[in-house]
Amino acid sequence: MRTSEADILIVPGLNGSGPDHWQSRWESKLSTARRIEQADWDRPVLAQWIENIAAAVREATRPVLIVGHSLGVHAVAHAVPLLEPGKVRGAFLVTPPSADRLGEIADIDRAFLPIPTAPLSFPSLLVASRNDPFAEYRQTEDLAWAWGSVIVDAGEAGHINAESGHGPWPEGLMSFGGFLAKI
Repeated sequence: MRTSEADILIVPGLNGSGPDHWQSRWESKLSTARRIEQADWDRPVLAQWIENIAAAVREATRPVLIVGHSLGVHAVAHAVPLLEPGKVRGAFLVTPPSADRLGEIADIDRAFLPIPTAPLSFPSLLVASRNDPFAEYRQTEDLAWAWGSVIVDAGEAGHINAESGHGPWPEGLMSFGGFLAKI
């Protein structure tokens, strides 16, 4: 599949993705990409986040590819039962935080827990870092197994965001392209 053949929905995590974040850069670079906006990036409410994801998928005019990061990955997993069957062709998911770490952040709606562990209803690739401050690699590997995702070991890459030095993140874009080629 080519990016021009799909509606690419960007799903940032807590606090959104700033202008230097790879998601923001991809959004401006990929002509069919758009961000799913949330009413409050700083105090996420699960019901609102998943309804916005479901609405964006419903409104899409082409097959959907989801690009989720951090808490956005969990929002996607929670939204799966609300998504039109077959419309999402795949998801590129990056560094979801662990349940332990989510529980430590007071501004996150407790409804995000527990993290869904049912298999996703579409192909997915889950990128994990060996030194992500928000999840141990093993925890992310367990999620990949539960969701039926292919896991990609990004090495010691931190949380794969602007703070960890991943502004443009060309390696991620190459992984995304490889994932699309298999869909």
